[in-house]
Amino acid sequence: MKKSNGFLNRIIKNLMITVSLILAVFLGIREASQVGKKADFSKAEVLVKEGAGFGVSYIWRHQYPAVVWDEENSKSSSEKKDESMGSALFHFFVSRSPLYRYSSDSKKGDIDYEEADPSYRGYIESGKFYEEHGFLLYDGGEESGEDGSVNAGSPTMKSGEANAKAGENTATDQGNVTSAKEIAGVNEPLKDHNKTVNKDDSLTCASSSIWPIVGTTYLKDQLADYDFMMKHFYSVHTSTTAGRDLMKANEFLSEDFTLKGGNDKPQILIYHTHSQEEYADHGPNKPDATVVGLGNYLTKLLTEKGYNVIHDTTVYDLQNGKLDRNKAYTYALDGITGILQKNPSIDVVLDVHRDGVNESLHMVNQVNGKPTAPLMFFNGVSQTPEGPIEYLANPFREKNLAFSFQMQLDAAAYFPNLTRKVYIKGLRYNQHLRARSALIEVGAQTNTYQEALNAMDPLAEVLDMVLQGN
Repeated sequence: MKKSNGFLNRIIKNLMITVSLILAVFLGIREASQVGKKADFSKAEVLVKEGAGFGVSYIWRHQYPAVVWDEENSKSSSEKKDESMGSALFHFFVSRSPLYRYSSDSKKGDIDYEEADPSYRGYIESGKFYEEHGFLLYDGGEESGEDGSVNAGSPTMKSGEANAKAGENTATDQGNVTSAKEIAGVNEPLKDHNKTVNKDDSLTCASSSIWPIVGTTYLKDQLADYDFMMKHFYSVHTSTTAGRDLMKANEFLSEDFTLKGGNDKPQILIYHTHSQEEYADHGPNKPDATVVGLGNYLTKLLTEKGYNVIHDTTVYDLQNGKLDRNKAYTYALDGITGILQKNPSIDVVLDVHRDGVNESLHMVNQVNGKPTAPLMFFNGVSQTPEGPIEYLANPFREKNLAFSFQMQLDAAAYFPNLTRKVYIKGLRYNQHLRARSALIEVGAQTNTYQEALNAMDPLAEVLDMVLQGN
C-alpha cells in the first residue's frame, strides 16, 4: 500500500512538473508573439527575464505551495512590475555576465569612455573637424563662429570690480613688468597730447602720448618663452596646430606695420563676411544693431584720425533671400578682391564679425568706464595637424599673426579687459590678401548694440598705435 502511494505521488509530482514546464513554454511563446506584433525588440531582454523568472516561480509554487516568493517593490510600484524571487535570481545570474553592461536597461545614457581613454575626446573632436573639412573642400565655404565652449571670454564683472581692476598693478605671479597708473578706474586720455613718452625697450607694448598704461605689460624675455606666450595669449582649435616653428614672439614684435605714404588714397578696407550678424536688441526700433552698424562707426572713428577708409557693406551671406554662411567666405573673397584691385593702395583689411555663444553667456567688461563687449582677434593658419592646406595657401600668415599679436599686447597695456585670447583655427578666412589682415569678433549675439559700440573706440586706438609704429 505504501509502495503504491509513493509511486502515485511520484507520478503526480512529475506530471505537475511537466505541466508547469509546458505552461512556461506556452507563456513564453505568447509573450514572444506579442512582441512580434508590436515590433518592439528593445523589450526582448526584459521579456526574457520576466518569462524565465515567471516559469521558475510557477514551478516552485506548485512544488511548494506553502512558500510565497513574490516580493513587493514599494519604491517604484507605479513604474515597475512586481518582481518574483525567481526573476530576481535570474536577473542576478545574468547581471554577472560581462555582456550585461552592453544591454543594460538603465537610463544613465551612453557609457563615458573618456575616463578610460583620455584620447577619446581628441578623437571625437578630430572626427568632427574632418567632417567639416571635407564639406568645406567640396564647396569652398568656411566658418568662423564659435559656440562659447572655448575661449568664452572674461566673466561678467560689476562696475565696481572693473573700476578697481583698471588701476591694479600687474599680477606678480606672472612676473610681468608693471607700469600702471591709478586714474579712478577710468582710462582717460592724458590732457597733454604733445607729451612724449619714453618707452622702455624691454617692454613690448606701444608708447602713447595720449593714453596712460593702466594694464599689463610684458617683457620680451617672457614672450620668448613659447609656453608662456601660448598660455596667456592664445586658444588653439583642434582643427590645427600652432607650434614653436610658427609662434615666434620675437619675429612678431619685429614686424613694422607703419603705414607709409599719405591718406590721399584708400588705406583701410572694412567689410563683413557675415553682414547679417545681429545683436540682442536688434529690431524695428534699432535696425542698425548689426556688425554693419559697427563698421559704420569704426569707419567714422578712423576717418577722424586721418585715415582714408572704405566700408564695404555688401551682403555676402544672403543668397536669394536666404541665409547662406557656408559659402559666404567664397562670395566675400570675390567682392573684396575686386575692391583691392581697384584700390591697390589699401594696406589694411578688417573683417568685422560678432561671435556666437551659448544664450546663457553674456560677455561684458568695464573698459573706459563703460560696459563693453570684448574683442577677439581671430587668425586662420591654413593648416591641419597633418600639415598645410595647399588649396588655402596664405603667404602673409606670419604677418597676420604678428598684426593681431601687436594689437593684443597694446590692448592689454592700455585697455585691460578689452580682449579675449587670440583664437587660432585651421582654415584661412580670406586673410591672405594683405599682411595687415584681421578678423575681429566683437562680442556675441547676447550683447547689446551699445556694448559692442563701446568696443569700437578702444579698437580704433589700438589699431592706430600699431599703424603709427609706436
